[in-house]
Amino acid sequence: MKIYSTKLILTICVLSLMLCLSHGNVNSSFRIRAVNLGGWLLAEGWMTPSLFDGIPNNDFLDGTELQFRSVKFNKYLCAESGGGSLLVANRSSASTWETFKVWRISQTSFNFRVLNKQFLGLDTKGNGVNMIAVSNIPGNSETFEIVRDSKSKDMKLVRIRASNGLFLQVRSGDLVTADFTGGGLFLDNDPSVFEMTITSQIQGEFQVTNGYGPSLAPEVMRKHWRTYIVEDDLKFISENGLNAVRIPVGWWIASDPTPPPPYVGGSLQALDNAFSWATKYGLKVIIDLHAAPGSQNGWEHSSPRDGFIEWGQTDENIQQTVHVIEFLTARYAKSPSLYAVELINEPRGTGVSLESLTKYYRAGYNAVRKHSSTAYVVMSNRLSQGEPTELFPLASGLKGSVIDVHFYSYFEDKFNTMSVQDNIDYIYNSRVQNLNELTISNGPLVFVGEWVTEWRAMGAGREEYLRFSKAQVDVYGRASFGWAYWSLKNVNHHWSLEWMIKNGYFKL
Repeated sequence: MKIYSTKLILTICVLSLMLCLSHGNVNSSFRIRAVNLGGWLLAEGWMTPSLFDGIPNNDFLDGTELQFRSVKFNKYLCAESGGGSLLVANRSSASTWETFKVWRISQTSFNFRVLNKQFLGLDTKGNGVNMIAVSNIPGNSETFEIVRDSKSKDMKLVRIRASNGLFLQVRSGDLVTADFTGGGLFLDNDPSVFEMTITSQIQGEFQVTNGYGPSLAPEVMRKHWRTYIVEDDLKFISENGLNAVRIPVGWWIASDPTPPPPYVGGSLQALDNAFSWATKYGLKVIIDLHAAPGSQNGWEHSSPRDGFIEWGQTDENIQQTVHVIEFLTARYAKSPSLYAVELINEPRGTGVSLESLTKYYRAGYNAVRKHSSTAYVVMSNRLSQGEPTELFPLASGLKGSVIDVHFYSYFEDKFNTMSVQDNIDYIYNSRVQNLNELTISNGPLVFVGEWVTEWRAMGAGREEYLRFSKAQVDVYGRASFGWAYWSLKNVNHHWSLEWMIKNGYFKL
């Protein structure tokens, strides 16, 4: 009878587990109430700007977009046709063909990538001084130095030195050559002088590690990982009504302790620590592959080098990403804190095809299942594609699958003119409708993986923020998987859940 009872208990446990992993999770009242540990194992300069302060010449980080106007001719340098042809200087205004993305080689030397992904360089097959943008792989001929006018207040006047040691000059609108030998004053009638404009910058993991270089980056990053999130932070999380953390990581963590340059080893040990602390304080962990190889959205939190989206374009790239997921799942499958693995964060619909993403999600799901039958598998919706249910045909056939949606009341133009009450009404009306559309019988669970108590409403005080927080907790708490606030720490106060709780702006 004792043996029979034990078997019966085991059978009930197994059936309960199967029900928990069934689509919709209708028999489980457990919901994730999590906070993201953003800006920790994956750098984001807007969250931790001080991390970038010590980089020498930090105006020229990888991915910085530059435009150059000839002061003599009042025309912009332009990669004709966006690349694959000559460099000219005949445009009165600047747009995409007139924008050059920086690849940082050292503090003072750079490559310039153009719209069609070629690199600007010397025409070594011609006369050796004409400028072209035809190379797909940068070499010595595609390396430049930017020399600034140190006497100007805004430092916008520059010369560009080519690899032959000579400066670029505009000879005519259709002819730019690297054969100017002079220097000296930056005068308006000098054909080698350009007014430089920085139109955008990226501050992600690639930028900070490549910016500091192999000598300084290890010390800087390891200190950051050691101090930004500590054990007391997870204790604080557990004491304030939360039951989980979502931890963004980058693909190079699977190569720790010797990831490919410029990345730095050590983040895996920090993740190990997080799992240990989570277990100690009874927290669940969602591992989130926030940065995939090649970048899945071009934004700094996906660690691009220059903002181009190059993830998922080859089978090799997809398999490399699957390997990362399998590595992470295998490492933490036996941890009582592992609750879910998110296969990729925010793939961008304008650069990632549904076909590639579906192929990857199926393979990534199988990689998780090789090592864990209980971990949920989270699939992020594509951004900028307008079809929130496009993953349902795939996810509905996979047990334990979850769809991640991100609800911010901040980035779209429609929020610019909303009042406090408009924002709260939007949560109770539009967001409820959004969740209802995603919650279907026998479908995947729904996870609001990112949201924040920040808006465009001006002049709001603590009570208004508390009402806004309450509205979102009320609504996102209905999501069948749960929610995660972005983020625990941030120099922007309302984006920091720690600050919000300690200052009375957020209550559970």
